[in-house]
Amino acid sequence: MSEHKRKEAHLQITGMTCAACSTRVERGLNKLSGVENATVNLALEHASVTYHPDQITEKEIEKKVEDLGYGVVKEKAEFLITGMTCAACSSRIEKVLSKMDGVHHATVNLALESGTVEYNPSKLQPRDIITRIEKAGYGATEKVEKSEKAETFRQKELEKQQGKFFFSLILTLPLLWAMVSHFSFTSFIYLPDMLMNPWVQMALATPVQFFIGWQFYSGAYKALKNKSANMDVLVALGTTAAYVYSVYLSIESIGSNAHMVDLYFETSAVIITLIILGKLFEVRAKGRSSEAIKKLMGLQAKTALVIRDSQEIEVPLEEVLVGDIISVKPGEKVPVDGEIIEGQSAVDESMLTGESIPVDKKASDSVYGSTINKNGFLKIKATKVGRETALAQIIRIVEQAQGSKAPIQRLADKISGIFVPIVVGIAIVTFLVWYFIVDPGNFAQALVNLIAVLVIACPCALGLATPTSIMAGSGRAAELGILFKGGEHLEQTHRITTVVLDKTGTVTNGEPVLTDVLLVEEIDERKVLSLVGAAEKQSEHPLAEAVVTGLKERGIAFGDATSFEAIPGYGVEATVEESSVIIGTRKLMKRNNIKVDFAEERIQALEESGKTAMLIAIDGSYKGIIAVADTIKETSKSAITRLKEMDLEVLMMTGDNERTAKAIAGQADIEHVIAEVLPEQKAEEIAKLQKEGKKVAMVGDGINDAPALVTADIGMAIGTGTDVAMEAADITLMRGDLNSIADAIMMSKKTIKNIKQNLFWAFAYNSMGIPVAAIGFLAPWVAGAAMAFSSVSVVLNALRLQKVKL
Repeated sequence: MSEHKRKEAHLQITGMTCAACSTRVERGLNKLSGVENATVNLALEHASVTYHPDQITEKEIEKKVEDLGYGVVKEKAEFLITGMTCAACSSRIEKVLSKMDGVHHATVNLALESGTVEYNPSKLQPRDIITRIEKAGYGATEKVEKSEKAETFRQKELEKQQGKFFFSLILTLPLLWAMVSHFSFTSFIYLPDMLMNPWVQMALATPVQFFIGWQFYSGAYKALKNKSANMDVLVALGTTAAYVYSVYLSIESIGSNAHMVDLYFETSAVIITLIILGKLFEVRAKGRSSEAIKKLMGLQAKTALVIRDSQEIEVPLEEVLVGDIISVKPGEKVPVDGEIIEGQSAVDESMLTGESIPVDKKASDSVYGSTINKNGFLKIKATKVGRETALAQIIRIVEQAQGSKAPIQRLADKISGIFVPIVVGIAIVTFLVWYFIVDPGNFAQALVNLIAVLVIACPCALGLATPTSIMAGSGRAAELGILFKGGEHLEQTHRITTVVLDKTGTVTNGEPVLTDVLLVEEIDERKVLSLVGAAEKQSEHPLAEAVVTGLKERGIAFGDATSFEAIPGYGVEATVEESSVIIGTRKLMKRNNIKVDFAEERIQALEESGKTAMLIAIDGSYKGIIAVADTIKETSKSAITRLKEMDLEVLMMTGDNERTAKAIAGQADIEHVIAEVLPEQKAEEIAKLQKEGKKVAMVGDGINDAPALVTADIGMAIGTGTDVAMEAADITLMRGDLNSIADAIMMSKKTIKNIKQNLFWAFAYNSMGIPVAAIGFLAPWVAGAAMAFSSVSVVLNALRLQKVKL
């Protein structure tokens, strides 16, 4: 199936309660014809589905989710539409909107000049719908102000769970009071006689069981209907058993004056209340685990000061167009990605790169949306807006990473898929052993132990163990300027043994600078350098640009050449102020019969230190040497030392000649160099290292690094490099600082350690809890509390990653 026919759907799913649910949805979607791959993330309540639109539609995928017993979040937006003149107009707009990816249903009313659109918020925003209507030749504005919009489904879920919990708590507290006060050591606690009445207890327990607990019955029915089982099955079975048995005992007590103190209404009610409380904490914690995305989105400017028709007007960010000229005052956020056309300033780019020192910017430099203009007035031309800005792309990458599945999670998913039926079997065996062998005929005790086994075994913690850690880890990494493209990359990075660094733009700054000016003695230095600057100013060669910039920084002023010739591979010849100026290689000097043999030792010394030496001759006489080099980044040496301290092998790979490469490597303290490698050979060199059994990370920034980045076990692109390199890489290092490599590896190690802690405690909790419950040492309500606590503790442990310091 060809690449271009593949599409991706993102669905927000409701109703999943545990890992068994997410596994079932995933399995169901993967069975659909035309679906290439589906991953479902329980913590994010999100599904990513890669499919072939010629075989299946997004609506059919959503229908499958609903058939499995879950919901797909949809939002409604209303629009005022102008420009419609007849029924054909409204019909056309309806058709256009209905064809949009992510639109479920669209209706347009000609008389009211309005339209209602039901859409997938993971795929579309109201602005996209407005743009589509405008493209069709009509005008549109959203009816509802953003501030009045309904809250997200997660906030609604939080409010719903809070309401359920408090309602359940009010009804359960009297039952808990009755239970606590009838132990011998708590007999001193006052208990109203009414609470001992079985019918009062039933009246309190019934709404909790069937109104608050309805979600468990509904979930269990859907699971069983689809021939699987989940946490809802366990809770529904356990609490129903306790409730029904209590009803039976209550009916049996009719005609008796004795108070029934051994009823189990409080068991079912307390378990449901505690599980609802656990869900409440879980929803809250899950909201916190996607804090990184909220922080990133919160960085965006809300409005922009756009110059239109020679006037500055403030417009919402969504209305900024590519090509707009925007004014950015000191202290304001840059609203979109653009190019400075006027002004200069220091710009704080820490939100993108993690680097706290502001970057000096001038005309023709690029600026990025949401960075902060510190001290100068800027006029910028918008080059990227909306979903194309750097920040929007970062948000998209973080969302992908948080929604993806690490390989370690597959194990947990497989186990949870078979876990519930096994637990039901263990619970039934427990009941039979107690009823027939351990305490023959004692139905109540056998039932209590069955309930405890069912409740303690709920696999919620197992399902949350991995995704919450991936979310928190990738979110924290993004704050540090490290973008993992997926959970699998976050997991694999800690296995790296060898780091291969591209030289130019990775170890070095990627831009040549003037490093040495060595002129003959007894000469007017400023005069000579003025002539050199005038000659080199005419050249477009990067080395010439480095010379001109370097001379200007030294305060040398120069005019223009009256004649100029660039000789490729040799240098330049020019006439400046009636003087003949020649700058270039030994060969160029020899061609002009200028003797430079006595300078050979100096030239070689410069070349051995990785510099490019250019000889100067004026009016046929040698006057000195200027040298240019691509200098190593200030942080390169310390970063490489840090990588070595982590027991990583560090190599440098470059197309440069071996002498230059070794000189640069020596400055950066790199012992192993692969030099004179053509771009197409870089991937082959990575493959050779892999054949030696090494886990290789390739770090580069250029288009020529892309094949090697793909070939490596982990490809890391320097964020200051090309889009192609970043597209090919698994990790983008926004700072352009090699310390980010060590940070990425450390973040991976800490995240994997966190996942293993979560999985260990989730497995250990169930492994230890089930036998303790089966032996009869665990009251059902304690099991309910422990089960709720286990889920919350796993999420809280994962959230520790949000505070990691590297």
